[in-house]
Amino acid sequence: MESLEHWLAAFLLLLYIISIVGNALILFIIKEEQSLHQPMYYFLSLLSVNDLGVSFSTLPTVLASMCFHVPETAFDACLAQMFFIHFFSWTESGILLAMSFDRYVAICNPLHYSSVLTDARVAHMGMSIIIRSFCMVFPLPFLLKRLPFCKANVLTHSYCLHPDLIRLPCGDTTINSMYGLFIVISAFGIDSVLILLSYVLILRSVLAIASREERLKTLNTCVSHISAVLIFYVPMISVSMVHRFVKHAPEYVHKFTSLVYLFVPPMLNPIIYSIKTKEIRRRLYKMLSGTKF
Repeated sequence: MESLEHWLAAFLLLLYIISIVGNALILFIIKEEQSLHQPMYYFLSLLSVNDLGVSFSTLPTVLASMCFHVPETAFDACLAQMFFIHFFSWTESGILLAMSFDRYVAICNPLHYSSVLTDARVAHMGMSIIIRSFCMVFPLPFLLKRLPFCKANVLTHSYCLHPDLIRLPCGDTTINSMYGLFIVISAFGIDSVLILLSYVLILRSVLAIASREERLKTLNTCVSHISAVLIFYVPMISVSMVHRFVKHAPEYVHKFTSLVYLFVPPMLNPIIYSIKTKEIRRRLYKMLSGTKF
């Protein structure tokens, strides 16, 4: 895709700028706006920090290959980048699950919301998500490092992903592939099922509300989270399935699914929450209009 390299570099830089500035603004607004100091927005802060982590994980090699025409990276640096990319992906899945639990408690048990989701419990949930992600991703670099690499070590993307790296060794990668599939199913699979279950319970609770306006108002509080879930899980499942089961697909298919998986969620999440959250929208408007507050 060398003929499109300059346009692609400009496009990716634009996505980086939108993602980094957007998530930094979300964090700043939540910190400054006292009305946003509640569990739902603490989880949103975690999501923004995580999206910044995703962006900064891919930034070095994307800039090096696209802008400075440095097509190579050291093997250990590649393993480190792979670790952080997948660590932040697993963490995002956990944060989205925590956010769905927040919506479930807020809608199905509103009287117990403040007693169930205390600051201490939110902090414990955040630490549990981080520890789980670390434990799952930690073996991946070591499982790869034990294998011999004697082929032309050419990656499909300008960053290192586990499904891409396991195509390169000369040795048997069955363990790597099986472990990768196991953590995808055990983490993403369980998280997605629990998220779906939470929304089944939310929908049942909403349908019990007599007023149509109240039902719509209640469901509207979930739109941002549902959008975040879809823009994360759909590309993630696509890139995993393409690498494992459609190995002979055209190269541009691998590139496109990977770009959507890593670049779209960090860019769209702050936009979605800015549009759908009145307090964030109002604060942004004041900042852009130069109003003192």
